[in-house]
Amino acid sequence: MVLVAIDGPAGSGKSTVASELAARLGLKRLDTGAMYRAVTLLALRAGTDLRAAPELERLARQMTLELDGVKVWLDGEDVSLAIRSAEVDAAVSIVASCPAVRSELVRRQRHWAELQGGGVVEGRDIGSVVFPRADLKIYLTADTEERARRRADQFRSLPDPSSLARRDALDSSRPASPLVVPEGAVLVDSTGRSVEDVVEEVLKYL
Repeated sequence: MVLVAIDGPAGSGKSTVASELAARLGLKRLDTGAMYRAVTLLALRAGTDLRAAPELERLARQMTLELDGVKVWLDGEDVSLAIRSAEVDAAVSIVASCPAVRSELVRRQRHWAELQGGGVVEGRDIGSVVFPRADLKIYLTADTEERARRRADQFRSLPDPSSLARRDALDSSRPASPLVVPEGAVLVDSTGRSVEDVVEEVLKYL
């Protein structure tokens, strides 16, 4: 089986491209960002201090999480929409910066790939930390204005490049597994391009 790692900043098109690529290759897809969002949702619902590492680690370790590429079930509840709320979006980078949370979720991600025998995995540290020996590593990007528009469409709000810039800064500067271009990754710019066009380019590297 093939293992494809797709990294990139918010709004670069990772989820859409990963979903289409997985379908084209007949592989399962794992959205690791959804895993961090699930922990964030738990923390927000519990009123947990988002910088309280021990409590965040406990939530990450104890939760039951199932993902099928489309739906996300957290402790038996379908939270596919809840984890995409603006509240979760504003807090997820803080939770994702917790080393203990990252360690637990990386363990789960590697276990998932082992069970599947491969797959298309998307996130912000997949090719650099989780699967540095992936068969193909893609770093997907787009210009800030376009990424802001995509995020605004997702959350039904006005485009805010400054908010996206803050998210980029948080993801790129965190001590634990920061967002970087993985060694050996192919840089793919999705600015102004259709999903099909981007996927066709990625397929050429396999």
